[in-house]
Amino acid sequence: MKKAAKYIETRTMNRHISNGVIALTLIVVIFLPREDLLAQTAKDLVGTWTLVTSTLEEDGKKTDYFGPNPQGQLMFDPNGHFSEIITRSDLSKFASNNRQAGTPEENKAVVQGSTGFFGTYSVGEADHTLKYHIEASTFPNSKGADQKRLFKLSGDELSWTLTTPSVGSGTVYSVWRRTK
Repeated sequence: MKKAAKYIETRTMNRHISNGVIALTLIVVIFLPREDLLAQTAKDLVGTWTLVTSTLEEDGKKTDYFGPNPQGQLMFDPNGHFSEIITRSDLSKFASNNRQAGTPEENKAVVQGSTGFFGTYSVGEADHTLKYHIEASTFPNSKGADQKRLFKLSGDELSWTLTTPSVGSGTVYSVWRRTK
């Protein structure tokens, strides 16, 4: 009789422990969201970001879109406005020291090695898209354009994929880090 009572007591205790582990697991899964699911709203993007890398993949070939060590700054404000500026880090200074008097080669290097634009943005929370409406750009063809980027925000790192770059074809992969 004592053995049977001990057996029942042990089984009951194991069942309580098992139920406790299941409850704790559910609490962690439901109430403590994974980091990549935390930041998927427009307010989570607000602030200033620094470009880490920008890569163009075209026909299976990857290249640094703005050369090695690109420089860039991206700002999102809480009212839905953004601005983005990216330059190659190796742009040479103009010999004339006058931006109005650049040589054809100097002007070409700047146009091909930099971009800047601003406008409004919104976030598609369901499909993890960042939607830009470009109001003005250093590439005039982008003025008035709408662009969509698939994005992921993990802590202080924002990454996205852009399949409609202004270079024509290919896919641009960019990584940004929140400025502190």
